[in-house]
Amino acid sequence: MYGIMFVQKAPSIVIFFIIHLYFYFHSFFSCFTYSMFYIQCFRGSNSENRLNNDLQRGKKNRSKHTYIFLVFVLALCAMDCQREAEQNFTQDGTTDLKGRRALRSTTGRWKACYYMLGYEVCERFAYYGIATNLVLYLTTNLHEGTVKSSNNVTNWVGTVWMTPILGAYIADTYLGRYWTFMIASLIYLLGMGLLTLVVSLPSLKPPTCGKNVSYLDCDKRASAFQIGIFYCALYIIAIGTGGTKPNISTMGADQFDDFEPKERAHKLTFFNWWVFSIFFGTLFSNTFLVYIQDTVDWGLGYGIPTLTLLVAIIAFVFGTPVYRHKPRVESPLTRMIKVLVAAARKWNTSVPVDPKELYELPLDQYASPGKYRIDHSSSLRFLDKAAVRVKEPASEWYLCPVTQVEQTKQMVKMIPVLCATFIPSTLLAQTNTLFIKQGTTLVRSMGPNFEIPPASLSVFLTISMLISLAVYDRLFVPFVRKYTKNPRGITMLQRMTIGIIIHIITMIVAFLIERYRLSVAKDHGIYKPGQIVPLRIYILLPQFMLMGVADCFVEVAKFEFFYDQAPEGMKSLGTAYFTTSFGLGYFLSSFILSTVANVTKRNGHQGWILNNLNVSHLDYYYAFFAVLCFVNFLFFLVVAKNFDYNVEVNEVEPELKEDIAKIT
Repeated sequence: MYGIMFVQKAPSIVIFFIIHLYFYFHSFFSCFTYSMFYIQCFRGSNSENRLNNDLQRGKKNRSKHTYIFLVFVLALCAMDCQREAEQNFTQDGTTDLKGRRALRSTTGRWKACYYMLGYEVCERFAYYGIATNLVLYLTTNLHEGTVKSSNNVTNWVGTVWMTPILGAYIADTYLGRYWTFMIASLIYLLGMGLLTLVVSLPSLKPPTCGKNVSYLDCDKRASAFQIGIFYCALYIIAIGTGGTKPNISTMGADQFDDFEPKERAHKLTFFNWWVFSIFFGTLFSNTFLVYIQDTVDWGLGYGIPTLTLLVAIIAFVFGTPVYRHKPRVESPLTRMIKVLVAAARKWNTSVPVDPKELYELPLDQYASPGKYRIDHSSSLRFLDKAAVRVKEPASEWYLCPVTQVEQTKQMVKMIPVLCATFIPSTLLAQTNTLFIKQGTTLVRSMGPNFEIPPASLSVFLTISMLISLAVYDRLFVPFVRKYTKNPRGITMLQRMTIGIIIHIITMIVAFLIERYRLSVAKDHGIYKPGQIVPLRIYILLPQFMLMGVADCFVEVAKFEFFYDQAPEGMKSLGTAYFTTSFGLGYFLSSFILSTVANVTKRNGHQGWILNNLNVSHLDYYYAFFAVLCFVNFLFFLVVAKNFDYNVEVNEVEPELKEDIAKIT
């Protein structure tokens, strides 16, 4: 550390030393010259005249030497100032919104992230204000059955998580992250506003039979137009989230310069606090908003998050001057496709033994900030064919540099991990659908005048998630770090492994709880729809809380893994991997639910999943998921064992470890 400080201050030290040395010798020779002058005065006038002439010539020479010396000193000062100025800028190629190099002291870091974390709290408040209670709105207002309402929820949520692929592509190729985010936020706000009108205006919202009539006894149905405009509003929101999700999180990570050790140390904890902000916003939506929607009015319950989202967008705009922006580059998806096409077109070409014979751009092409060169690796050698030189001039679809090939390798090798995260995402989908449906069959009263909304049970998932994150970040990581010497405590895949094990335990617990609920219903002769099983809703808390603990390990590590292991220039695609795992997981949940419901009805059987949960067999369904999770766990172990981390993850500089110790 002291060596680094000396190198940084060396030019100033050299200049200080030279100036003092110059004036020391200048004074010495001046005194010596004048002393010789007075000595010669006693030897005669001729000597005096000769010495006087020599003295005048010496003064002229000294003036000339002084001028040269001062120019030299000024040049050193200019170099020192330039070096100091260079250190004031970020080294990762980030700029301000106008394209100027970002100043380290006035941009980025936590002061920029506060605006983004604040937006995420409000946006999650708005999103989960819809998603958490949506299955009940579809059941009570649109009169959809268990399978249809659950699948409509998971299909919508799956779309919400899949559209970020398109948003990331637009940001990388055309508009940049900031402007893509801003436009998508306005689309998001438009969808929220339309949804609020749909559930508020009498001409748009479904007809009701009054508060005193149960939806089970109401024969009034929504028109095709009312249903269509409701789902239109939902999918406008899905389009809006497609532009916000992949860009806001990546922008947050971009506020920390990887070339500055302290900023890189803070970046390691950014992902934990990002997920913390997500669940902090979810906490209020699962309590405050859900209660208003169930007991007051759906219009007010949707209007509040709409207004909150508007405030969040305005606040985000105010933080614009302090944001750092990564320069727009070619779409990483296009770069990957070019490598795959080039390798396929040269499938019969042999790869040279010496990697130096492969095509690579000159070093000066990677000299500018934000440009990174990646050395050749031995993995996925088939893709090396894309970099095999050809004699004739070749297009970018036939010949790719080694760095581009290695970037593609790093993205391709994460695909097995991506596939292993689909099942955990399907489990999370159950908390928005079947877990809440279970709550409607239980006793929810607290006192004579208050009933717990079934969707509010999700708050316990959020609370357990928040507590687990704080304990993990502040207690578990510092303790384990002493033994593993890993700045993260344990690796990201190890963290995901722990979460998947907890997922298996969660589904076993859910199976046991549902089996107990059905046994109590049978003992009391409760078989009709709408009848309440004499059990408190609190019996569902273990499965919600365990799911929150599991997500602390799986979801945070998954987000960090896909961002961290994605190469520079493809970070947004890494974030899209994260959202894709959710999207495909939710679509997979719809497929599994429909398939199980249909298959179990064959040959005259009653079926596992019916509209009346008191005669359904959700216990069998949860047991099936427990087995599915175990099989996925075995697959994940194989994938994790054969995965090789990028060099930056395994080899952390001593300065980074020292800075982490100081911060924590």
